[in-house]
Amino acid sequence: MDTKRRWYRQLYFYVLVAIVLGIAVGAIWPDLGAALEPIGTSFVDLMKMLIGPVVFLTIVGGIASVADLKKVGLTGLKALTYFQIGTIVALATGLVAINLFRLGDGVNVDPATLQASDDVTELVEAGEESHWWDFLLKVLPDNILGPFVEGQILQIIFIAVIFGVALNAVGRAGAPILDGVHRLTTIVFKILSYVMKLAPVGAFGAMAYAIGKYGLSTLTSLGSLIALFYVTSALFVIVGLGAVMLYLRLNIFQLLRYLREELMLVLGTSTAEPALPGLMRKMEFAGVQKSTVGLVVPTGYSFNLDGAAIYLSLAALYIAQATNTDLSIGEQLGLLAVMLLTSKGAAGVAGGGFIALTATLATVGTVPAAGIMLIFGIDKFMSECRALVNFCGNAVATLFIARWDNTLDHARARAVLRGEIVPHPADSQSADSQPADSQSADSQSADSQPADSQPADSQPAAEQRVTAGV
Repeated sequence: MDTKRRWYRQLYFYVLVAIVLGIAVGAIWPDLGAALEPIGTSFVDLMKMLIGPVVFLTIVGGIASVADLKKVGLTGLKALTYFQIGTIVALATGLVAINLFRLGDGVNVDPATLQASDDVTELVEAGEESHWWDFLLKVLPDNILGPFVEGQILQIIFIAVIFGVALNAVGRAGAPILDGVHRLTTIVFKILSYVMKLAPVGAFGAMAYAIGKYGLSTLTSLGSLIALFYVTSALFVIVGLGAVMLYLRLNIFQLLRYLREELMLVLGTSTAEPALPGLMRKMEFAGVQKSTVGLVVPTGYSFNLDGAAIYLSLAALYIAQATNTDLSIGEQLGLLAVMLLTSKGAAGVAGGGFIALTATLATVGTVPAAGIMLIFGIDKFMSECRALVNFCGNAVATLFIARWDNTLDHARARAVLRGEIVPHPADSQSADSQPADSQSADSQSADSQPADSQPADSQPAAEQRVTAGV
């Protein structure tokens, strides 16, 4: 059987068609489009249902399989270091863009005349009550099941790391549990392949709702700001992240092509969360060690928000310009320093971008927080771009940290990103190799990615998975 699917039979094509149809329905029949909201939200909820188990099982399986636990800790420190540097660069990119084009000049809005809607008032209050250290407090759960029910990724990571370390420490006594973890991982990813078949339906509903609810006219009212954000974000991905990929001797455009199904899913649903399991699976197949994938990708979803960082700095300076609030270079750098902290505090929270923006403005005090009303109407149309950049940033971060940590099979990564048909690494010596074979067969029917790029998640040893020849 030919393992290479034609482009019109792959998931990303159907998701793209669904997005176009959703835009058409929302524009022509706004009431119908707005009524389709449950379709999009239901699909996102289904994907969120799997995020907790995927993160937990991947981290536990990865940590329990490594020989040196100190290396796992060093990987985490390297990841956090990279995330902070990336956030600073993204924030600076937004500041430079809005200072060059100064789109807020001439708007001349009096903050006292701005009337906040109920939704905006709630976000402002949440932002004013938030603190930069909130994300640290979210790490520690008060019970072991709550994080999975509430979808608290940071807490799930904490539980998984502790469990994986303990499982590694007990040695042979924990072998049956580790074997069960690998087998359960195979089942969870099989469930994921079923849910992913609904991706076009979910993307259609989400896009129809967005256009039907907010209308295309909203795009034109502040079109220049939206365009600047999209262009700045595109340059950040192509130039900034592209430079990182060039350092790794990899190609950013090949990476984007490799992740096209997930990118279409993010575009259609306006959130990167549904694409998290697919990113973890594809990074592992591309040659990144399982323990590295398990730590870097989920942590990056909370700490490595490049798109949100660009949005924060650009939006804050636009509000300052529109309200005739003059900020010196020093004050702008101070604003950047505050954003470096507040951008982490609202990670994973509904309306997180607005809450982080409000928290920043409230902390600094020089820019009126009520000014967020100026951009509230277009926030929905900027969320897709934020999510796409966040997703791309985490993909590049995973490859970079894996290379830094010597857990990247570079030859395999280059082959996979070039689109070559790369066989699944064989491990016939393991009892878990049977699920891997069935996973390979299942990849013929799973529409979530091409058959030649689905990893065998059931392999028990991450080292064996990434060091096999291409």
